[in-house]
Amino acid sequence: MKGLFNKKNRKIKENTTVSFNIEETIPQHIAIIMDGNGRWAQKKFMPRIAGHKEGMNTVKKVTRRASQIGVKVLSLYAFSTENWKRPDDEVNFLMQLPVDFFDTFVPELMEQNIKVQVIGFTNELPKHTQKSVEQAVSDTEKNTGMVLNFALNYGGRSELLEASKILAKKVKAGEIDVEDITESLFEESLMTHSLKEYQNVDFMIRTSGEERISNFMLWQNAYSEFYFSQVLWPDFNEQALEQAIGVYQKRHRRFGGL
Repeated sequence: MKGLFNKKNRKIKENTTVSFNIEETIPQHIAIIMDGNGRWAQKKFMPRIAGHKEGMNTVKKVTRRASQIGVKVLSLYAFSTENWKRPDDEVNFLMQLPVDFFDTFVPELMEQNIKVQVIGFTNELPKHTQKSVEQAVSDTEKNTGMVLNFALNYGGRSELLEASKILAKKVKAGEIDVEDITESLFEESLMTHSLKEYQNVDFMIRTSGEERISNFMLWQNAYSEFYFSQVLWPDFNEQALEQAIGVYQKRHRRFGGL
């Protein structure tokens, strides 16, 4: 975790003069904290759920463009373990969103060769949400293009605790010794292990002007580049994504070296 708060993760505001170049390095794994749905709706004197619905359309736009430009993994923070604290009507709407999303978008995901994966404690989700998620994962499991990785009922600290328990049980059972535990072995116990060489995040984006990580992929973000956008998520379109990547392309990632 020591790389999480070093100078590599400096805060960068949007710079309208920075341009995206598809010929330059594209981050292989982009993670996005999709923030600002409620504020977007309130500004338009609409209920918060209207912002979440519009945010679903933004997911489709950003997914299409990320796939087109060669991103390997797009991880989206859809619902955190802390989001259960929200009002019941909002939580119920958020639990229905994956159903509506996959019902309308899976055919296009198939056409675009995009594979759906999910991380988080999905067994705690309502049955209809679980069923929709499992079906989308099953329908797209043979696709070989970009991975659209949803974090649903996910929390970074809980993920690390679960990984620690998995390894502790293996030590207790005599399957491994404590000395055998390396970073690589630890990563095999994380929810993102199936992403293999793309498990760690290259570029983490948060929308709406908030500048915090909010318990999202704590291990995987250790050496990622951070980008904080003032744009509310429903307004974060393909051009906003390209602008963010343009900033990333100007960074020099040293991973603790010179």
